[in-house]
Amino acid sequence: MLPNVDISDGRSKASMKMGLALGLAAAVTMLLVMVTLYYTRRKKQNSKHLLVDAFLERHGHLQIKRYSYSDMKKVTNSFKNKLGEGGFGSVYKGQLKDGRHVAVKILSELKGDGEDFINEVVSMSRTSHVNIVALLGFCFQGSKQALVYEFMPNGSLEKLLSDEHDVIGDRQLDYQTLYDIAIGVAKGLEYLHKGCNTRILHFDIKPHNILLDENFCPKISDFGLAKVCTRKESMVSISGTRGTAGYIAPEVFSRNFGVISHKSDVYSYGMMVLEMVGRRRNIKTEVDASSETYFPYWIYNRLVSNQELGLQSISNEFDNEKVRKLTIVSLWCIQTNPSNRPSISTVVEMLEGRVELLQLPPKPFWFSPSASP
Repeated sequence: MLPNVDISDGRSKASMKMGLALGLAAAVTMLLVMVTLYYTRRKKQNSKHLLVDAFLERHGHLQIKRYSYSDMKKVTNSFKNKLGEGGFGSVYKGQLKDGRHVAVKILSELKGDGEDFINEVVSMSRTSHVNIVALLGFCFQGSKQALVYEFMPNGSLEKLLSDEHDVIGDRQLDYQTLYDIAIGVAKGLEYLHKGCNTRILHFDIKPHNILLDENFCPKISDFGLAKVCTRKESMVSISGTRGTAGYIAPEVFSRNFGVISHKSDVYSYGMMVLEMVGRRRNIKTEVDASSETYFPYWIYNRLVSNQELGLQSISNEFDNEKVRKLTIVSLWCIQTNPSNRPSISTVVEMLEGRVELLQLPPKPFWFSPSASP
């Protein structure tokens, strides 16, 4: 007589062994994948750092100071006073040994192959202008990167435009102030386009990147997307799209609109000035109780029909003249075809000239990078 054998029990044990083996294999595979990804990422980061280090060695003559990370901790008092933060990292207020207040931008990580960091250091180390933020130094030590700028006590133009109050500190936020800021930014761009030994195209002009000193003098900042080229170049080549939605020139978004050049900065400048005029974002904005429309389109129709602009805070004819001048010039700047836009030098001349001499631009095609052209 055969012995009693529990076949189901044997199968159960075999299944458990197979399950454990598969689980162990999966765990080992996952571990190998994680280790591979870790070392691949480390390798990429190391190659980025080697590229930037090699660049800094080749440009040892840069007229700005290189700090260690321990220096950055001392300057910022161990990062106690945070001014703001974004996708790039955080900004802290600090003080140098000579007493100067500074803004220290601690970068969270290198983007791409470190191009943004190199752009910022190269572009700003070559500039010296009253309307360009001064880069005083940088830190590049292993995984720690930082940029040291002069401190701007009145923050960004974006903050100024979004503030609900008409008085900032002891300064009345009137159209004369906005007009002076617009001219200052135009002169800063003119310097970048024509005043340097090499032409610098910014590619990210917007209120957030315009900082204001204690006298509300505007200074262009954030050169992470800048392109350095020779002054003879009438067009430049860039990979992908650079800039911020709402300020990107059509030709930067799609080459079908024309070639990329210094006129691309002019477009961004024009969109920014329109925001200053309306003290609002250039998106769909309520015009009356029943309809919404695009602000540049709305104000263009007002100019063509010779209507009152109907904007808040216009209290006299002097304000009205300033606003009219800013509006006409900015509408020229945002012409879809780059060849129809003025150069930034012409923009300065138009703003400093008489409003009676300004002609209305043709009605442009309203381009929005959020929609397919």
